[in-house]
Amino acid sequence: MTVAIDRATGKRRGDRAPRPGLGQRIRNGYQKYWYAYAMIAPVVLVLAVIVAYPLIRGVYLTLTDANSLNSARTIGVNHIAATYKFIGLGNYKDILFGPLSYDRFWSHFIWTVVWTAACVALHYTIGLGLALMLNEKLRGRTLYRLLLVVPWAVPTFVTVFSWRIMLSDSGVMNQVLHALHLPEPQWLEDTFWQRFAAIMVNTWCGVPFMMLSLLGGLQSIDSSLYEAAEMDGANAWQRFRHVTLPGLRSVSSTVVLLGIIWTFNQFAIIFLLFGPTSAPDAQILVTWAYYLGFGQQPRDFAQSAAYGVLLLSIVTVFTSFYFRWLKRNDQLAV
Repeated sequence: MTVAIDRATGKRRGDRAPRPGLGQRIRNGYQKYWYAYAMIAPVVLVLAVIVAYPLIRGVYLTLTDANSLNSARTIGVNHIAATYKFIGLGNYKDILFGPLSYDRFWSHFIWTVVWTAACVALHYTIGLGLALMLNEKLRGRTLYRLLLVVPWAVPTFVTVFSWRIMLSDSGVMNQVLHALHLPEPQWLEDTFWQRFAAIMVNTWCGVPFMMLSLLGGLQSIDSSLYEAAEMDGANAWQRFRHVTLPGLRSVSSTVVLLGIIWTFNQFAIIFLLFGPTSAPDAQILVTWAYYLGFGQQPRDFAQSAAYGVLLLSIVTVFTSFYFRWLKRNDQLAV
């Protein structure tokens, strides 16, 4: 085999040039993309201030015994310095394995998982059903779309307060059940019905987003696929299974992931529907973390921050496994 050699440099033709060092690559990148860096610098700075610093500060607090009694505070003209101590991973150990770990963490964690799974399943199922209906040629379809988007367009606190009034002992829900001679649940007092009401209200608020997202996905599916399937003798269920669902795979994977993250960290609905103390067994992890940090005395800042770090860790781990699962399924489909 003949190897061509460049007479000027003495190097064999086809040899790769040595890779520049890290510093040289940074300088080259800056010289080539300096304008892009200048454009994103303000955004990076803002995110560092409002996201990175609170996150780092929160992680540090989880390693201390900070509470409202030993934190720095000002009373009148007197400034009291912080006296909390560094305790390492003691908060995490107490939360996960302490004597009260089940009542304070694991019971809320189990309920949060059930709440998330039930809400997202209802969001997707009902949203897909409404999207399929609105994708058909119906008379007044635009009006139906506007009406179904209203629960999503109305501010959350207005929606939740309206439901709270309707679910009170003398509210519309119990009045209708009384007129039908059916039992009248204690929606806002009994643990089972509190959880049922929370899922119902969250479903009401979350279905419109899922419906609109899936409707957009349905409209992007090529109609010729349905025509070909119909010509091959496929019935409605077969067309739905082999054309609609595969066509919605990318949209579904995205909206389901967003729904899980949003529902897992859904603070407003639980807090506004029950408050921080009236329904302890209906509190999910994020509202329980708020209660520890702001709803009791003394306020336990360290454990509240530890709950936040655990929530972030759970969501991060779940998201990574979710993406791996999607990637593996896509490879099997190919």
